[in-house]
Amino acid sequence: MIIAINALDDPGHLAALRERIALLEWRDGRETAGNIAREVKRNLQAAMDSTAGRRLHDELLPLIAENAVVKAAAQPRRFSPLIISQTGVDGQYGAHVDNALMGKGAARLRTDISFTLFLTPPEEYDGGELVIHAAGMTQEMKGEAGHLALYPSTSIHEVRPVTRGTRIVCVGWIESMIADQGRREMLFDLENLRAALRQKLPSQSPELLTLDKAIANLLRMWAHA
Repeated sequence: MIIAINALDDPGHLAALRERIALLEWRDGRETAGNIAREVKRNLQAAMDSTAGRRLHDELLPLIAENAVVKAAAQPRRFSPLIISQTGVDGQYGAHVDNALMGKGAARLRTDISFTLFLTPPEEYDGGELVIHAAGMTQEMKGEAGHLALYPSTSIHEVRPVTRGTRIVCVGWIESMIADQGRREMLFDLENLRAALRQKLPSQSPELLTLDKAIANLLRMWAHA
């Protein structure tokens, strides 16, 4: 399931984020890549352990984690630390699969869902499309600033070479309470149905109560909190 979300549409907030990004320090992105991905990764990543990095992380994570569509689609259990990625001319991230497990000790998580929050307007750079190769299809995404892409970490994906300008995004991973992708999609469909019916039916209608019960019981059966 690949989803595009308008997570942040406040121009003032986006402008403030760009000011904070200008204060970041940058390192070679290959430092955080796995052995295979390191061979195809050509970008810079922000030093998130700096004061500016920590402040930006603490601002962006709630924006993503509390988004209603992210909650419904991903059923999040845990989020990875965020990464701010900068890709300039000739930079790219070739075709790769994300590591199945990330982090160490108590912070270790299974990567079920990857996300990319676009922070640069698409007209400011050429190339740099996020390309996701799913079963039987390939999807390209180059979102507006503030748009968030959710996609399965199990997929092969890549970032095409940037030929003009600079592409800046925030990326991270989600460990879901629902490990099975098909079950997550089913629950997302039911949540969307419930939201639509709430616009038409009283909250205590038999139809909505039955749907509430079905969603709750499926979560009891499938969720690992």
